[in-house]
Amino acid sequence: MNGSIAMASDFLDRFINHWNGSDRVDVGLFPPSVYVSQFEQSLRGSSIKVGGQNIATEMEGAFTGEVSSQMLRDLGCQMVLIGHSERRINFLEDNDTIAAKYHVACAADLTPILCVGESSDHRDSGSTFDVISEQIYSVKNLVGENVLCAGVIAYEPVWAIGSGVAASPEQAQEVHSCIRDLLGPKGKQTQIIYGGSLNRDNARALFAERDIDGGLVGGASLHAEHFLEIIRQAEDA
Repeated sequence: MNGSIAMASDFLDRFINHWNGSDRVDVGLFPPSVYVSQFEQSLRGSSIKVGGQNIATEMEGAFTGEVSSQMLRDLGCQMVLIGHSERRINFLEDNDTIAAKYHVACAADLTPILCVGESSDHRDSGSTFDVISEQIYSVKNLVGENVLCAGVIAYEPVWAIGSGVAASPEQAQEVHSCIRDLLGPKGKQTQIIYGGSLNRDNARALFAERDIDGGLVGGASLHAEHFLEIIRQAEDA
């Protein structure tokens, strides 16, 4: 929940002026819903996709303040974040709710980016893989392996988000490998990306790991130049 029309315009000017296109990486921007149209219009005709930060579980009705999957489609979105840790923690979204959102996203032909991850307490107690298994299987049991693996999985350790300290490449790779195993045979082709204090200083080492296919960039994406540098590091990887 950052930004204004002026801030968005400044970001887009800086980003577009230095964006040369790429056939090696997929790039998506996820502004607050009130600025989606501004981003979509500015980026129209480029290879950059626009996505939403959240969707409702319902298609329409008496759900004041919610944004449906079809509304995002009408605005030109192609992707949507599902189950971001802040939605899980601050808005008490449980695994069943997140699975339902994943389902409606797919039904609307939006590519879902499913966010999974453990807290510091989970990691300290050795239950990281149990927590992530529950998060993955709640979706897999509802939509099936094929639909789950057609989306994107984002591993975002809650203990790293906003802390300025990312998971080490070895820690992240271990979890990414676990997630790929949980997805099943079709998971070999699924994009699994890392989020959690990802920035231009640590991205290159993380992207070098075998099962890390890219990044979910938070605070660093507010600076167009920093974000572009991370994209270039992804291209090099």
